[in-house]
Amino acid sequence: MKTTLKIKSSRMRRAVFVLAAVSWLSAFTCAQTAEELVSKNIEAKGGMEKIKSAKTRRMSGRVKNARGRTVVFTQTNARPDFVRQTVTIQGMTAIQAYDGATGWQTQPFRGRKDPELMGEDSAKDLLLASDFDGPLVDYAEKGNKIEYLGHDLVDGDDALRLRVTLKNGDIIYYYLDPDTYLEIRREIRQFVRGSVRERVVDIGSYKPVNGVMYPFSISEGSRNNPGAQTTTIEKIEVNIPISDSDFALPASLRTEEKKSGMVGVH
Repeated sequence: MKTTLKIKSSRMRRAVFVLAAVSWLSAFTCAQTAEELVSKNIEAKGGMEKIKSAKTRRMSGRVKNARGRTVVFTQTNARPDFVRQTVTIQGMTAIQAYDGATGWQTQPFRGRKDPELMGEDSAKDLLLASDFDGPLVDYAEKGNKIEYLGHDLVDGDDALRLRVTLKNGDIIYYYLDPDTYLEIRREIRQFVRGSVRERVVDIGSYKPVNGVMYPFSISEGSRNNPGAQTTTIEKIEVNIPISDSDFALPASLRTEEKKSGMVGVH
């Protein structure tokens, strides 16, 4: 009887060991696959050298919202993490900018013509836009984590799904074309004051600019209305002269920030 128990115990230990080994191998393979997909995505865009050769970038185009109203927009980026976005309609221009430490804005459409500081939650999209190369490039150094989730469907077509958990805890699901490895969709999940804010972003019409592939067509919205807002990019300029003053806090806000003790968003 003791011999039988020993044999059964040995078999059980062996089974547990095999199961653990299979689980470890599966997780390792999944992680490797995620890294490989990120590498293929970077190569599809033009390669790391070409991507990193861009030091400044300005995109301009038009945005059509759910009400059918069209506005003119620009987004200017400079390394390491500066960004300035403008939206113009009927002679008024709204600005949101990040100088690497603090987000600020002017919102004349809301009756606020004077610059004001932005809090961390309201600046989340701006901080995401300030990442010059996007969350996949140098993801580990940025504190982001990636995971391959297998195949999925985007409008009936096959796609490869990646989950990227940003350093701040927000999550972006990337859907890659299995033939080109370029992004065709992002699902962004942000955590704001205890609630979840989600949106779907569809991406297409890629064209090369200075050897790097950029999307010229973007639509986004909620899960129930994913195409509520469409963006048509008309021009992308790379490595053009841009002054740091375009991103810098206005003088009035530098005084306000100092008095209030605010350190901005990071």
